[in-house]
Amino acid sequence: MSETKTAIVILSDPAPGAEESVGRVLNALATAWDYGQHGEALVLFQGAGTRWPEQLQDTAHPAHAVYQAVREKVAVVASGGCSIAFGAQDSVAAAGIETVSSNQAPGTPGVASLRELTDQGYRVLTF
Repeated sequence: MSETKTAIVILSDPAPGAEESVGRVLNALATAWDYGQHGEALVLFQGAGTRWPEQLQDTAHPAHAVYQAVREKVAVVASGGCSIAFGAQDSVAAAGIETVSSNQAPGTPGVASLRELTDQGYRVLTF
């Protein structure tokens, strides 16, 4: 069986007090960890999801431990243009997360390209 390549795209906004957003990021990271144990995985913070790294750095956050485990085994990147648009550019950089901006969509400084991921053989899961 060939190795799988899976990109987990986190689009949800870490709205304060929203259990659904915590559930989404927790499940996204657990999925990334699972796929990372059995193949190649990538986590992409895109859209409002670029606000997550700042939240996940907090050791009291319910998803902190799985986030740290994922960072040890799985590539984690963020959409450059989205991090700018959602005011997360500084916190993404402070978390040491590389930004990608290969989709030069008009009116943007460049966002992550999902087409590029599928062209590279990744299946894409969104949360």
